Amino acid sequence: MNYPPAPWNLKGYAIQTLNLLDIERLRSASALPDSPPVIPPELEIVSVLPGKTLGSIYLSVYESGSLLQYNELIVVAGLTRYRNQVGGWISHIYVDNETSVAGGREIWELPKEMAEFTWKQGEVTVKQGDKPLCNLKYNKDWYHLATWWQQKFTANVFSGLNADLLLFNNSFSSKLSLLSGQLTIPQNSPFHSFNLGQPWLTIKMDNLDLLAGKPEAIAQKTVVNSVR
Repeated sequence: MNYPPAPWNLKGYAIQTLNLLDIERLRSASALPDSPPVIPPELEIVSVLPGKTLGSIYLSVYESGSLLQYNELIVVAGLTRYRNQVGGWISHIYVDNETSVAGGREIWELPKEMAEFTWKQGEVTVKQGDKPLCNLKYNKDWYHLATWWQQKFTANVFSGLNADLLLFNNSFSSKLSLLSGQLTIPQNSPFHSFNLGQPWLTIKMDNLDLLAGKPEAIAQKTVVNSVR
């Protein structure tokens, strides 16, 4: 399947939760036999509080003006470090566009899968067939971080479906506001074991302008992740 080369410029809006995850729980899950590690052993899990790292659920809609138009769910299993580089590790990622799946797997070696997205007023649900993956309910903005101007950010991301450990940078700008969010991860969801719990913070990104950068191979993994 043909897909655009990196970088990808995507425009729309997104809602992102920030969650505190138990480091020992992630390490235990990574050590389970006969299953790919949640976080590769080459990556150090970064502690943001005693025994806790930072995870995230990212839900977005990329609209007209984007290189491709689609919905996306990204699960960040933890904040990690390789040598002097710090970034999030994407353990699961779902979209509703087959071209995005192909490009995500081939360019960024991300474990992209197809899923169905339903957005309602104050709620988004993601499913694969009859299997629910997650549900996020959110209330109206209660405090605006930036009302009249775009905020610019960059974030490193680690990935690697195959033998290489990859690093790429996402740069984006958006108008930010805080929401009150309630996250539900069903028991049969592939990332239920992360125990994401309720968000520490829920952020809305309006006028989102994201540039997903070209990845660079920085190491070889000693354990090769199987396709999820």
